[in-house]
Amino acid sequence: MDKQATDLNEAIQKLNTNVLEVLSERGKNIFFPKLGILSQSAQAKGKNINATIGEAIEDDGSSMHLSEFDKLINLPLGSVYPYAPSFGKKELRDYWKESIYRKNPSLGSTPISIPIVTSGLTHGISIASYMFVDEGDTVIIPDLFWENYSLIFENAFKGKVVTFPLFKNGGFNVDGFSDTLDSIKGKIVLMLNFPNNPTGYTPLISEIGLIVNAIQKQADKGKNIVAIIDDAYFGLVYEQGVYTESIFNQLSTLSEKVLAVKLDGPTKEDYVWGFRVGFITYGIKNGTAELYDAMENKTAGAVRGNISNVSNLSQSLLYSAYFSPQYEADKKEKYDTLNARYQAIIKALSDTKYSEYFNALPFNSGYFMCIELNNTLKAEAIRKLLLENYSTGVIVFGNLIRLAFSAVPESKIPALVENIYLACAEFKNQN
Repeated sequence: MDKQATDLNEAIQKLNTNVLEVLSERGKNIFFPKLGILSQSAQAKGKNINATIGEAIEDDGSSMHLSEFDKLINLPLGSVYPYAPSFGKKELRDYWKESIYRKNPSLGSTPISIPIVTSGLTHGISIASYMFVDEGDTVIIPDLFWENYSLIFENAFKGKVVTFPLFKNGGFNVDGFSDTLDSIKGKIVLMLNFPNNPTGYTPLISEIGLIVNAIQKQADKGKNIVAIIDDAYFGLVYEQGVYTESIFNQLSTLSEKVLAVKLDGPTKEDYVWGFRVGFITYGIKNGTAELYDAMENKTAGAVRGNISNVSNLSQSLLYSAYFSPQYEADKKEKYDTLNARYQAIIKALSDTKYSEYFNALPFNSGYFMCIELNNTLKAEAIRKLLLENYSTGVIVFGNLIRLAFSAVPESKIPALVENIYLACAEFKNQN
């Protein structure tokens, strides 16, 4: 093991041995290299002759680039062409940390790490797996989940996904969640995704404390827990009584045996899917700046060893937009559009005739909702009928149909629901 990794591990062990214990073998071995090329390049910065950095530089010291881009990008050259740090641009990281506190007032002054920039949420999940999942480790997720979880946790990192039924009696299945946690011996890795993809469900205020208590009980039994929190759709809540902050807030102060790992970013919050910028942030009870610094260095090392760094241009564009006087108004306008589409699908589904063929699963937030077909219907056959005869595309999971109401104009949502009904009727008549 490299001495730089050893030094970080010793620092983590001194500050909170539980955090060291939940690190995977990769996580224990990783470090951000402060010697070698990066160190020598930093020492040469500003010198009259600098032959260290792996970039092409013009004679005047500016970044070499094709002039065609000057017509397309209205940013300083240094915000576009050079490599960004593997940690991410410091000003953007600081802004995002401040925004976490602003969006989550119940977090108060709880110390958390400075976010590390990832290449979107998917990369953030991959980095979290790199840091915390060894081959054979169990990862607990709801039975309704985004398929990338399996690709990352199981296919890429050889973990074992164990699921629990997400819903019970029309709400979050706290009992099933608690029982599944209880069944795991040793370290627990769990993934919490609210609003949930594919169901569009966020726990109610009355449920969130029960979820936290279930995790607390496991810590009280001496288990170390890594709670990975996928906050991709954060802020998109459309109903009263729903928990509008991140569960990261409560888990960051819960126990010295519970490490909260927040994955979030502007992809959905700021409608920039193609920018591929995300963040990974740590919180743990009695976490210190020294502990978080060690975890930030390991995480940045994992980023460097994986993709080197995230797009400088994307980070710069975001940082610039966040200080635009139009930013908040624009964001509210987009939220209002999504909320209107949510209300439209709620209204459309209220027609009792649809219960002949399907019923909606609970939903209150995010981009999606799911309908469950009755047992006489076959979702894949319905999906194909919708494509062929009704010019309508949907996603199928087992006997569920996922609808991305986020992608459908408000005026077309009644037709979306009606087309599913008509396709179900057509299937029934054919069989």
